[in-house]
Amino acid sequence: MSHDSTVHFIAHFTVNDKDGYRLYEKGFFPILKAHGGEFITYDDGAKVLEGAREAGRTVIIKFESEEACLKWWNSAEYIELAKFRKAATTTHSISIVHPIPPRP
Repeated sequence: MSHDSTVHFIAHFTVNDKDGYRLYEKGFFPILKAHGGEFITYDDGAKVLEGAREAGRTVIIKFESEEACLKWWNSAEYIELAKFRKAATTTHSISIVHPIPPRP
């Protein structure tokens, strides 16, 4: 029985500098694609059913594995590009969500 190693990368952030964030966006998709990432969706106004949520954008990205996700995250190209994101946004959370493990 094979185990699905797919993971979802979820980020939530508030854009403080739209021009700076646009610089990040311009370089983001080519680097993501080069590392096998699949952009699933984003939402600037997710509906909160319970609790508090910081204003901002939530992004979901899919990778074949946690290893692939971390290879992208730690790549020299992404680290250089992320300088624009860090300067232009306030990040509230970043998560790697694993699939449900197989049942015995």
